[in-house]
Amino acid sequence: MAKVEIIGMPQSTFVRVVRMTCEEKGVSYELTAARPHSAEINAVDPFGKVPGMRHGDVELCESKAIATYLDRTFGGPKVIPEDPARAAHVEQWVSIVNTTIDPTMIRQYLLSYLFPKGADGKPDRKAIDAALPAMQQQFDVLDKAVAGTGYLAGSSFTLADINLLPILAYIQRPPESSEMFKKSENLSAYFAKHAERPSFKNTTPPPPPSQ
Repeated sequence: MAKVEIIGMPQSTFVRVVRMTCEEKGVSYELTAARPHSAEINAVDPFGKVPGMRHGDVELCESKAIATYLDRTFGGPKVIPEDPARAAHVEQWVSIVNTTIDPTMIRQYLLSYLFPKGADGKPDRKAIDAALPAMQQQFDVLDKAVAGTGYLAGSSFTLADINLLPILAYIQRPPESSEMFKKSENLSAYFAKHAERPSFKNTTPPPPPSQ
């Protein structure tokens, strides 16, 4: 069988999701490092977003589609359950992480620190402060969600956890989110446990590239 090629920057949380899926399932893959809108990624995604994937004649973009393809194509542990209700629960949380958590914690908050656009090259305090109330609500929801089983969806490690963990890894660095994270005892314990997984350790990214 052809080898899987994953295209995108290793620092991207979405690229890490796909890589972790491969690692969890024991799928051999090659990472082709490529920035958004580069020729390499434009060849598989018309909007130039990472990640992209090639596997033989199959070309895909969007991390959820890629992870689903990998889960259905290869053996190894299922990251999306076969049972329809359990699968829907996992996909519900994947959507929440990607459409609610990521835009606030990563796009609005974290990137304000990584790529400062305020006066004198400093982080934009207005953007950061605007994100804090929503972030606190999201931390509260996540802390409650993982309290029962130690997993985000159900009682086993799934694509929902794979989507959340890369975000939590980044969000512990800035001061406000670090404090929120420490106060979220269930979420902190959840992260400490799953950060020991080989799939997480093996996909640790280098520092984000400069603009």
